[in-house]
Amino acid sequence: MVDSVGVEITRLSPDDEAGCIDAVAVQNAGTKLDCPEMLDTTPRGFANMLRYGWHMDPEQAYLARDTDGTAIGLLGVSLPTYDNLNQVWIDVQVHPDHRGRGVGSALIEYAEQVTRDAGRNVVGFGGYDLPKAEAFARRHGYEQKAIEVNRRQDLDGLDWSRVQSLYDGAVARSSGYELVKITGALPDELLEGMVAVTESINDAPKDDLDMEDDVYSPERLRAYEEAQVKSDRTIHRVIAREKATGELAGHSTITVERERPHIGIQNDTAVSRDHRGHRLGALLKSAMLLWMRDEEPALGLIDTWNAESNDHMISINEQLNYRIIARILAYQKTL
Repeated sequence: MVDSVGVEITRLSPDDEAGCIDAVAVQNAGTKLDCPEMLDTTPRGFANMLRYGWHMDPEQAYLARDTDGTAIGLLGVSLPTYDNLNQVWIDVQVHPDHRGRGVGSALIEYAEQVTRDAGRNVVGFGGYDLPKAEAFARRHGYEQKAIEVNRRQDLDGLDWSRVQSLYDGAVARSSGYELVKITGALPDELLEGMVAVTESINDAPKDDLDMEDDVYSPERLRAYEEAQVKSDRTIHRVIAREKATGELAGHSTITVERERPHIGIQNDTAVSRDHRGHRLGALLKSAMLLWMRDEEPALGLIDTWNAESNDHMISINEQLNYRIIARILAYQKTL
């Protein structure tokens, strides 16, 4: 499709190696200007998201090219398949050299048409906490609903005695629990229990976002594992289990890229409601770090995301010397 500002917008295939390289070049150029410490995307990682998504629910991408074929804009589209089936989440990127000429507007209008074509009516996206991003959202009728914060832990400079102290204090408060460490797929006997534990993430703040709770099932957990493995990421889990009952009480999950083994992503940390008040969140996160020090010696940083209003988890992160990398404003619009 050629739009009114003279750019051609076409859907990108994960098998289009040159197209994925162009897409990542656009995205990383924008990131370098808007938030220099944000992690870059690699062409391989980008293509894997188009193939597998996060739970075998592939994302879509649309590349905007100028009349001479130069890639100048990128639209990412995620259509939830397990819950929130009325929604589409998008990401709009314009190369810094081509901003101010309507490319971003063309992409967001295209995204809204994709949303309508999919039979959905709510569009959401995240933008850096910058005046130009806020103005862009307002201009297109999007309302700010939440603030997400990206924090990073630099392991090379971490005070491990502080981690050990947090762990020891949490162990003293959680004597009724034991830890289970798993790399790779969950054993079948833990799968049902992990569904309930994973659902605990729904207690995290959503602020004003128009969102239903996430829906989990054994099939979704297996799909998550499959997508991570196919994307060449290693999954590490630390699970808290109540000794008296054998009930699973909480978990913390990190994935490590094999392409860039110095990068880890904190996917989830959650404690079931019935087991809170025993310092399990601090236990899980500190135990994970101590384990990763030995298990993933190349690991240099771990990124995590939290709602800015999630005071409890943020307090644990701050005790572990996480620092803020970016504030992302989440917007939504009903079509």
